[in-house]
Amino acid sequence: MSIIFDQEQQALRDATRQFFAEQFSSEAVREQMSTNRGFDDAVWRRMATELGLQGLALPDQHGGAGASFVEQLVVAEEMGRALVGAPYFSTVMLAATAVTVSGDGAAQKNLFPGIADGSIVATFSLLDARGAIDSTGQSITATPSPEGFILDGTGYFVPDGHVAHKILVIAATPAGPSLFVVDAQAPGISISITELETVDLTRKQAHLSFDKAPADLVGREGSGSDIIDRTVDLALIALAAEQLGGAQRCLEMSVEYATIRSQFGRKIGSFQAVKHRCADMLIAIEVARSAVYHAVMLAADPVTADSEELRLAAPMAKALASEAYTFAARQNIQLHGGIGCTWEHDAHLHYRRAHASTVFLGGIEEQRERLATRLGI
Repeated sequence: MSIIFDQEQQALRDATRQFFAEQFSSEAVREQMSTNRGFDDAVWRRMATELGLQGLALPDQHGGAGASFVEQLVVAEEMGRALVGAPYFSTVMLAATAVTVSGDGAAQKNLFPGIADGSIVATFSLLDARGAIDSTGQSITATPSPEGFILDGTGYFVPDGHVAHKILVIAATPAGPSLFVVDAQAPGISISITELETVDLTRKQAHLSFDKAPADLVGREGSGSDIIDRTVDLALIALAAEQLGGAQRCLEMSVEYATIRSQFGRKIGSFQAVKHRCADMLIAIEVARSAVYHAVMLAADPVTADSEELRLAAPMAKALASEAYTFAARQNIQLHGGIGCTWEHDAHLHYRRAHASTVFLGGIEEQRERLATRLGI
């Protein structure tokens, strides 16, 4: 499966790649990942105001550009290449997607303009204590109150949870699991934040404990399982696209190094073993690219965006992209030799991102099980 990118989409790729090269250089990534927040607020705002990335796929009536999932693919790939640590995935691909899937117009009106202009960082608490998707909402309970609902419980491994202004939560109610939004900055809000030491230093996570925290219902009560299922499928595709970009960068780093590093009087790229490693990386990446692009095309087409075919394509894309990225990241370190194992080299940052991304939202075996279940196996 291939996508023929039009001029506007290619211009978007060129603009984002240039911007990320300037704002997320190796030095900038390392500086940002060493901070508690994990990103530069000024750069985050510029992503919204200069490139319109946060509002790219949001409706134009809420300050967005109304673009398709193909444009989201372009941005995700470039973010994966550059190891962007800004809270884009949590805000756009998790929180905004969940609100879109819910069909709640009031919630979209309240949330989307702030996301589009970069003033709101949002996230989605959807994992349990084991790191598995909690579609039943058993980790958090919602109790009706005169003002709406109050939440009690813990959200685990919440991406960018420590900096989010708005937190989407799946919580258990008498009608079944439901989607809620919590304003983390509201007066009297009670959220205990535990920041985590993660493998991927460029992407922060936190446990969030809610103690009678006021929350507003998003969508219909009891519809949480359907919302999380659809949201996760789209998030898997976006994450796979990001992994694809990271894997491609690992291959490029390996080829670049093989053409300049000499051993035994020859460039190491002339050795058959090195050529074979690079060829194997290319094959794995192109296999993953076919699966990812196929899933993206299904998500971008209104006819197939909510189809059974997409439900099969999403876990397949995530599994193959995870395999390609972990393989490419490992080979990248091997081909660089001793320097690839050092803290100063970027190869280990991709290696960490590859393994963390593989586990997030379900590892390779979990994606295969998800696919098999949907096939009725």
